[in-house]
Amino acid sequence: QVQLAESGGGLVQAGGSLRLSCAASGRTFSSLSMGWFRQAPGALREFVASISANGGSTYYADSVKGRFTISRDNAKNTVYLQMNSLKAEDTAVYYCGGRFGLGVYKIGYRDWGQGTQVTVSS
Repeated sequence: QVQLAESGGGLVQAGGSLRLSCAASGRTFSSLSMGWFRQAPGALREFVASISANGGSTYYADSVKGRFTISRDNAKNTVYLQMNSLKAEDTAVYYCGGRFGLGVYKIGYRDWGQGTQVTVSS
């Protein structure tokens, strides 16, 4: 099991940018596929982006493609989500998740952080 802690959320105007970070503890981070998810009030948690264990593959939800970029630094045990051109509908609590596997995934995440709030004002 790996412990995950998100940071970097906040309040931003529409059109602005934020960079989320997710720091992982434990020695298995470089073996994990990592993902970002979000949950708006009254909605189900939804997939945002995934990155493979070696960082060579990424996968995005259609709603964020071209605006968000997922990346990772295995030397720092950290995964990032760069969010540009933010919209009001991006407002949600953002969570990072980890799972074993060589590819990119929308499901099957076992380890979760506590979440970080992102609020985009229109």
